[in-house]
Amino acid sequence: MMRVLEFIVALIIVAVVGVVVGFVMPGSGHVERSLVIGKDMRQVYDVLNNFQRFQDYTVLRSYDPKTQFTPSGKTYGPGAEISWTSSDSDAKAGSGKLTIASAEPSFDKIDSTAKTAKIVWNLDNDWRGQDKHFTFDLERQGSRGQLTKVTWSYDVAYGFNLINRYSNLYIHGNPDAFIQFSLNNLQNVLATVPNIDYGKLIPYIRQTQPTPALLVSTQIARKDGLAALDDATATAVKQLQEAAKKLGVNVTGPRIIFTTNYGDQNYTFDVALPIDATSLTVAGQSHELTAPQPPKLEDAAPAEASSSADAAKSAETAAPGSLDRFGRLVVDANVRAALVFGGPALEAPWSGTAAGVPQTRDMLKAYAQTHGYKYDEVTQRLYDIQVAEGDNVNTFSKFEVYLPLTGNVPEQTPEQEANIPQPSLEAAPASSSSAPAPAGSVAAPAEASSAH
Repeated sequence: MMRVLEFIVALIIVAVVGVVVGFVMPGSGHVERSLVIGKDMRQVYDVLNNFQRFQDYTVLRSYDPKTQFTPSGKTYGPGAEISWTSSDSDAKAGSGKLTIASAEPSFDKIDSTAKTAKIVWNLDNDWRGQDKHFTFDLERQGSRGQLTKVTWSYDVAYGFNLINRYSNLYIHGNPDAFIQFSLNNLQNVLATVPNIDYGKLIPYIRQTQPTPALLVSTQIARKDGLAALDDATATAVKQLQEAAKKLGVNVTGPRIIFTTNYGDQNYTFDVALPIDATSLTVAGQSHELTAPQPPKLEDAAPAEASSSADAAKSAETAAPGSLDRFGRLVVDANVRAALVFGGPALEAPWSGTAAGVPQTRDMLKAYAQTHGYKYDEVTQRLYDIQVAEGDNVNTFSKFEVYLPLTGNVPEQTPEQEANIPQPSLEAAPASSSSAPAPAGSVAAPAEASSAH
């Protein structure tokens, strides 16, 4: 009997000690990890201010590759949400929901003068505690501000729940691992984004319509610069105008350039002119124009397949009225016809010489990647339209640069939603004839004289 009483007393003492220890333990928990990422702060900010790329860097997919993610709410900024569910037997991935609670300053204030930024995600999952949230503190670093220090922290309130307070002993378990592995993955995701500062870009999402057009494939050596681009474009436009006259159709807009391959040595592209007919009579037969298609694997040509030399070679076996390997109608030895555009595209203007178009393309690609917009340069190539022309190739012109988008695309970019206007045609051109500077750069790019 005495031993039973001793055991009961011992249990009471242990319980009292446990309660006392629980009360003196912290009523909140905090853990953080930091990493310096070699990217402009705006890029890091944009990736974290939406959940479109979340599944690409979260550790949850490592816990369970079959984890299902469902975005909801806004696409970008406070109010954006994402939830996940997992059938993982050990519930390591579990299920939960994240909501962007705040982002300071707003995206349009993240420029080279902004030194810090903060984004807060509210968390709802089965981890113990209340008011659970992740905080991202961003700090611009590096001699030219080209680096970003990311401090990812987790905070939780335990209140007077003693079990929750004891869970603080394990905050360096799942929460810590979630942050550490996800932060490393975030760095890997950002490494694939073109390292360019797009802070002054004002892109809009445009809904483009399928448009009939005549096209000529050509190529120049990049070392030959803008003069070669101007000559090649002028030659192609002349061929297109002559073909349009023979076909009895009208040209309805300015020239378009579809980029096939902007290589280190050569620039391969198609010059196009929109026309007013979707049906053409070639070789005595009527043909309805269709959108180009990627070639079949067995028909795939080498990397320089779309060069002017290859185009000339393929023309030997492509009879007028037939379809080339891209499904375009062969009009003559050089000219093809097809439906171009169609669907959403990310668009931004560029005022200056053609040297700035390649940089604008890179900005659009970087912007698309950080905002989670999908694109495929192989099947839907970037293109630009010269909507206002200067006196010659070295004077200022006005270009609209487009990146076709695929998959689920929001109706508007954050800039559109905020009613931030794009530069107008009458706006003064850039102060330099060079392209926009890369991230962290203040000087004109080395290849300012190269073709786009």
